[in-house]
Amino acid sequence: MKRLFAVIGLGRFGYSVAETLVKKGCEVLAIDRDDEKVQAISDIATFAVQCDATDERALKAVSAQNVDVAVVSIGENIEASILIVQTLKEMGVKSIVAKAVAPIQGKILQNLGVDEVIYPERDTAIRLAHRLVSPNVLEYLELAPGYSIEEITVPDRYSGMTLAETKIREDYNLNVIGIKKQVTRMVKGRMMKGETFNFTPSPDDVVEKGDVLVIIGKEEDLDRFSQTID
Repeated sequence: MKRLFAVIGLGRFGYSVAETLVKKGCEVLAIDRDDEKVQAISDIATFAVQCDATDERALKAVSAQNVDVAVVSIGENIEASILIVQTLKEMGVKSIVAKAVAPIQGKILQNLGVDEVIYPERDTAIRLAHRLVSPNVLEYLELAPGYSIEEITVPDRYSGMTLAETKIREDYNLNVIGIKKQVTRMVKGRMMKGETFNFTPSPDDVVEKGDVLVIIGKEEDLDRFSQTID
């Protein structure tokens, strides 16, 4: 049985969440008070409804209480996001994820019982700052306070070495959990560039210039490693 998600607020963030959930095979109830936004997603979402999500009667009329997860993506209108979350909790929605734009808003949402508060703008800014400070860092993801995953381009000095020979684990207390490689394949008579991902790299795997290492560890160790390859 497919899981049913409600996405409330169809701005760029909410639209992208709804679109991706549908691509992943989920059913999506898309809700917004702006009819144009509802029409824009009507061909994508399983159900697209124009209503005022701050009105409990309106939410019940579209059976929002029956969803498995509700995503409240109205971060900018703090009062509305808080009211919607409170209403969803009172309706008995099983799980709620809410977008926030400020720490105080996030704290209030957590106190209301939201399962997860996300800060898209803050998280994007943090990832950008990491890339600006360390150009070799292609992507950054915080796992827990003090721990992160980074995608780092293989430094020239490691090209042709095995993972064991790089001594990344011994010297920096970091673990390489994946290797991305650029490959060229023949597809329908044409040479096409693509990418392979090794999810279980071994100490004997050789890394080359242009490869990307997916590394997990403490942020202080990741920073120390990044500083040696800038």
